[in-house]
Amino acid sequence: MTRPAMAVIGVGALGRHHARILSELPCVELRAVVDPNPETARRVAASVGADFFHSHHEILDDVDAAAIAAPTVLHLDIARDFIRRRIPVLVEKPLASTLSDAQQLVELAVKHQCLLQVGHVERFNPATKAAESLVQSPRYIRAERVSPFSLRSTDIGAIHDLMIHDIDLSLSFAQAEVTSVHAFGVSLFGGYEDTVQARLTFDNGCIADLIASRACSVAKRFMQIWSPETCVTIDFAERDVTSFTPTESLRFGRPLAERARDRGADIDQLKRDVFEKLIRIEHHSVAKQDALTAELGEFVDAVTGSRVPTVDGSTALKAMQVAERILESVANHRWDGHASGRIGPKLESRSTMRQAG
Repeated sequence: MTRPAMAVIGVGALGRHHARILSELPCVELRAVVDPNPETARRVAASVGADFFHSHHEILDDVDAAAIAAPTVLHLDIARDFIRRRIPVLVEKPLASTLSDAQQLVELAVKHQCLLQVGHVERFNPATKAAESLVQSPRYIRAERVSPFSLRSTDIGAIHDLMIHDIDLSLSFAQAEVTSVHAFGVSLFGGYEDTVQARLTFDNGCIADLIASRACSVAKRFMQIWSPETCVTIDFAERDVTSFTPTESLRFGRPLAERARDRGADIDQLKRDVFEKLIRIEHHSVAKQDALTAELGEFVDAVTGSRVPTVDGSTALKAMQVAERILESVANHRWDGHASGRIGPKLESRSTMRQAG
């Protein structure tokens, strides 16, 4: 396959960028865009020089691969039709709206020997790439991913909408199995959890504290990774990577706290010494690369057989499995410490639910 004919299914806020990028890749023929909204489909198709359709069923015989950016609840139904015809698909994160749907997709892809890639785009963030070589045997991971509610992805909560990125990254960095999950969250806007905090414990001793919220007035995408010899911070939005490494003076010299207790110690100078002589701060170069373009480029390479995807179905499924455990923990959190009190993200008590029933 030299120049695959591709389609984008769902050209809303994110899918239109898939269509734009694929239309600009010389190794791809963007043949179709699909969206149930005829005005949206027509407008995006005109902007990228492709044909537009209202249903993916109309193009199943005409494309070699498809990128699916439709609402999450539709991922299973749409991707299943392509996979059954052994048409490779890139499915936007999360893989599906439920763990059961995600498992079905992975099993179908294995059964039909079909490429299934999942759009965990943060893996392609150049800041992530720059940090990967710096992280060695992480012991503690802390991540915050917060933003105002965009009123998109209203069919899923903050765990599948936001936290799924940091679940996937934590699994990738820790390279270990999750042994326990403790989480709580609150539903503010109705329907699903909107702010969540989770602690994951891995079988190698690593711990990850993850915060996700779509009820924050500012946007922030941040991760800090502590290893035995260094601490790495990643600002995904600003694409900044900084490492903090103890110098020989800190590791083998006289303890700073002991020096501070000396009679006549120059405390101000000792404070300056922390980040001048004791801890080495390095700002690492980050490539100027668009993450979604890199992800779609990898998908094209995988379709043509020249590359294995970074996040295939089985990898994405592992993140979904952890997400399910977080959801269960959030749903069962006892805000009053007992079973008859308020439980779960809606802060409803069992007595309130009985009265409502």
